[in-house]
Amino acid sequence: MLRGLGHEVSFATPDGARAHADPLMLSGEGLDPWGWIPALAKITLAGRFLRANQEGRDAYRAMREDRSFQQPMRWDAVTIDDFDGLLLPGGHRADGMREYLESPVLQSLVVQCFRAGKPVGAICHGVLLVARSIDPATSRSVLFGRKTTALTWRLERAAARLGRLVRFWDPTYYRTYPDPRGQPAGYMSVQQDVTRALEQPSDFIDVAPDAPHRWRKTSGAHRDTLSDWTPAWVVRDGRYISARWPGDAHRFAVEFASLLR
Repeated sequence: MLRGLGHEVSFATPDGARAHADPLMLSGEGLDPWGWIPALAKITLAGRFLRANQEGRDAYRAMREDRSFQQPMRWDAVTIDDFDGLLLPGGHRADGMREYLESPVLQSLVVQCFRAGKPVGAICHGVLLVARSIDPATSRSVLFGRKTTALTWRLERAAARLGRLVRFWDPTYYRTYPDPRGQPAGYMSVQQDVTRALEQPSDFIDVAPDAPHRWRKTSGAHRDTLSDWTPAWVVRDGRYISARWPGDAHRFAVEFASLLR
């Protein structure tokens, strides 16, 4: 989408190898109660609704043909002087997700971007990477004193509950970090993990109870488009912009592009 808005996009991975999306979220195979049976896995019912929508799958196919995507940079080769901004995507418990969220290299890059005043955009779990980026000058997260949103516990909990039903043999598929024993439900959710890095809990901005189109924004059943932003929820604080999940992606991309301009 950023290419369509006139921007050049580069990709980066841990070792410079080509990345790939979680195949379950593309095909939906394995997201039904019989998904663990090889002979039945290709039969998708719930999987058709849980997987990426058609527009998302089409966008992924187009991205795979992009030369920059096919030949990504290494994380440790990225320097902020070569770029106008940094965009941090999300995900959940797919291979490599914890490596991404816990990378000292990426956390340092985030700190450098905030110090330089360059636009930073983060969506879904990408916000967790930002929250974990500690500025050595303050010993605090770069989000301390800022407003943000991220994948909410409401959305994450709904996905986790559904996941326990349709993928019962892998009940934590939708939880990147399961809650430790003895901690309340949601302790390691994205929302609570991010909130612990903020100056005050109220700096995590969720959809207000009286917000227009609240049901479309919070139900998890609606996704925005370029022509309809009513399901989207995006929070901007200076040159930092955050969003919750793929249902916010169109508005998130357009507003991030506006920061680049």
